[in-house]
Amino acid sequence: MKYLIDKLYKAHNLTIEEFKSLIEERTPEIAEYLFERARQVKIANYGCDVYIRGLIEFSNYCRNDCYYCGIRKSNTGAERYRLTEEDILNCCNTGHNLGFRTFVLQSGEDLYFTDEKMVHIIKSIKNRYPDCAVTLSIGERSYESYKAFYDAGADRYLLRHETANEEHYKKLHPENLSLLNRKACLFDLKKIGYQVGCGFMVGSPYQTVETLVEDLMFIKELQPHMVGIGPFIPHSDTPFAHKESGTLELTLFMLGLVRLMIPEVLMPATTALGTIDPLGREKGIQAGGNVVMPNLSPVAVRNKYMLYDNKICTGDEAAECRFCMQKRMEGIGCRVVVSRGDHRSCNK
Repeated sequence: MKYLIDKLYKAHNLTIEEFKSLIEERTPEIAEYLFERARQVKIANYGCDVYIRGLIEFSNYCRNDCYYCGIRKSNTGAERYRLTEEDILNCCNTGHNLGFRTFVLQSGEDLYFTDEKMVHIIKSIKNRYPDCAVTLSIGERSYESYKAFYDAGADRYLLRHETANEEHYKKLHPENLSLLNRKACLFDLKKIGYQVGCGFMVGSPYQTVETLVEDLMFIKELQPHMVGIGPFIPHSDTPFAHKESGTLELTLFMLGLVRLMIPEVLMPATTALGTIDPLGREKGIQAGGNVVMPNLSPVAVRNKYMLYDNKICTGDEAAECRFCMQKRMEGIGCRVVVSRGDHRSCNK
C-alpha cells in the first residue's frame, strides 16, 4: 500500500479502485506512513504554521431538518438564540484584541438573517477590521445572495457537502434537500470568487468505503481551497441518536489522503475531533491539518449551538480558548499564526 501513498504524493490523484484499496487495506503502519507524507507536503507549503480562526456561532435557528443535526428544525428541545449585530461585533472586537485575523460566522439556515442584514453585518466587520478576512458558513442560498455577500466583503464560504453520493445524501436529509443543489451552490461560490470550503462527516450512518471514495473524487473535481472533515457524532434529540460515532482513526486517514491530493488545501482539525479524543485536534494537525478554530461566541450561548452531543469548550471564555489552543499547538512543534492565512494560490 505504500506505493499507492507514494503515487498520491507525487501525482496528487489515484483511481477509484486505488483509493478504495488504500482505505480498505489500511493498517496502523500504513496510516503512519501516510501521515509522514502528509506532514512533508504540509511543511513544504506552509512550514510549521497553524492558522487560527475565530468562530462565531451567531444563530442556532435552522429551517432544515437534517437527520444528524442537533439544531434541526424538529428538535423542540433546542433552546434557540440569535446574536444581534452588536453581539457579533463585540465578538470580533474580543477576537481582534486576541490576535484573530479571520472571523468565521456560522449559523443554521436562519432566514431571519436576510441578505440585507447579512450585507450590513459583513460591511460593518470589514469597515471596523479591514485587516481581517470574513468567512461565512450559513448554508444554501441563491447565487444572487452569495454575490451580494461577496460584494459586501466576505472572503470565504464554508459549505460541507456531507456526502457526494446521491443515495447516501437522501438517507441523511429530508426530501426537500438535494445533493444536486448542494453541489451547485459550491460551484456558484467558486464562480463568484470566494475561497471555498467543502467537507464531509466520517462514519455517518449508511456510509461505505465507496461513498468515501466518491467524496474524494468530488473534492478532486471541485478543487476547493478548504476541506472540513470530522467524525460523525450523534445527537440525542435526532433520528440518529443511537447510531455509532465515526472513528478518530478513519477520520485522520481521510485527512491525510486529502492533504496529498490537494497539497495547498487549508484543512481544520475540528472541534469534533477534540470531542471524540482529548488529543484529537493535535492528531488532526499531525495527520495533515493546518487550521484550528477556537470559539469566540459568548459563553452564554455556547452550549446552545449543539450540533452533536458532548461538544467541548462550551464553558471557556474566548481568551481561554485562544491561549489553550496556542499551547496545544506549540506542544506538537507547531507555530500558531494570527495572519489571515489565505490559501497559497489566492491573492485576496
